[in-house]
Amino acid sequence: MSLVKVNDEVSLYVEDTAKRSGKPVMFIHGWPLSHEMFEYQFMHLHKKGHRCIGVDLRGFGRSDKPWSGYSYETFADDIEDLMTALDLRGVTLVGFSMGGAIAMHYAAKYSSSDRISKVVFMGAAAPCFTKREGFPYGMNKSDCDGLIAQSLDDRAKMVSDFGKIFFRSKDSQSREIMDWLFAINMQASPYATVKCLEELRDADLRDDMRKISERKLPVAIFHGIKDKICPFDFAKMMNKGIEGSRLVKFDNSGHGLNIEEKEKANEELTKFVELEIPEQQT
Repeated sequence: MSLVKVNDEVSLYVEDTAKRSGKPVMFIHGWPLSHEMFEYQFMHLHKKGHRCIGVDLRGFGRSDKPWSGYSYETFADDIEDLMTALDLRGVTLVGFSMGGAIAMHYAAKYSSSDRISKVVFMGAAAPCFTKREGFPYGMNKSDCDGLIAQSLDDRAKMVSDFGKIFFRSKDSQSREIMDWLFAINMQASPYATVKCLEELRDADLRDDMRKISERKLPVAIFHGIKDKICPFDFAKMMNKGIEGSRLVKFDNSGHGLNIEEKEKANEELTKFVELEIPEQQT
């Protein structure tokens, strides 16, 4: 592991399996998790010889927890600083839930960069997380306001209740898995937890989605059809809006598809990472 300083002198915790003969894969976690949520993907891809880089976003996991910088804009800049510090090229960027939205904004903002070669949107909270004009999917903004209020009143209960809709059913995973995820979630800064809910509530990345489509960046969309947090309509919208994107349905998963159907997630992710891209698409 290492700590890497990014903008504002914030130190990010990075788990890096170090240089391998295979390809680099960077994972961006969801709210309010950490890189630890990708445990099964790290183990599988490392065995296949690929370099896995997991980052705890500012405010989460073992990274610094400042009192500022919880926008997709700043997160994208943090990722760019991290890519630069590690001198990465040709990365497959994997973003889960809020991390998917951050990956989308990063790919659009740094569209001329050669640092990423492919993107995987995994249960992504994109292009929008809440309903608005022209986007009738997801939560109402008032639902996010309710989560914020709960977080300020009893964050532990809010996290526990949210965990009950993370999978296709509340009994689909062991009690131990649920306890493990709860512990990861509670590492997050209370301030970051609230500010990221505000960003999820308000952000609109439809223009970013169009930029990615114009770039013709290879994109895979992994999404559980029983997702109660980021409805499958999100995946259909991204698949329609990003030319050439590949939609992979997870029929037996809710939001946490990388755990519920980890064998399929690992196999599909490996195939996409190892997919050779024609030179004109890179």
